[in-house]
Amino acid sequence: MVKKVDHIGIAVHSIETVIPFYTDVLHLSFIGFEEVPTQQVKVAFLSAGDTKIELLEPMSDQSAIAKFLKKKGEGIHHIGFEVDHLAAKLSQLKEQGVPLIDEIPRIGAANAKIAFLHPIAANHVLIELCEKQRGDL
Repeated sequence: MVKKVDHIGIAVHSIETVIPFYTDVLHLSFIGFEEVPTQQVKVAFLSAGDTKIELLEPMSDQSAIAKFLKKKGEGIHHIGFEVDHLAAKLSQLKEQGVPLIDEIPRIGAANAKIAFLHPIAANHVLIELCEKQRGDL
């Protein structure tokens, strides 16, 4: 089912303000930036071994990240798990009665297929399942 923890998404008001902590203090390697207009978010990718840290900055007040920041402030937004065959996995989870936010995969950062489970499924932890395309981050 789950291949690995792929990434941890952290909601921030300003990537530029917080990235020095991750690069200068924790010495994580900076991978790059990406804007994901469909989700209205700017992402900075950092490497922590086999797991990535995604710093998520809203691009508009209407983005899910902006709403999260307004309600809860900066902090961990979600945990991303890599899986194979995401569409089949979502069908299986739906059959098991697992509450889903996304019933079909969509394209997220790094061109990965993604889908979110409803936080109620995992004791109020937002879980992202992602299927990587060859050559993705």
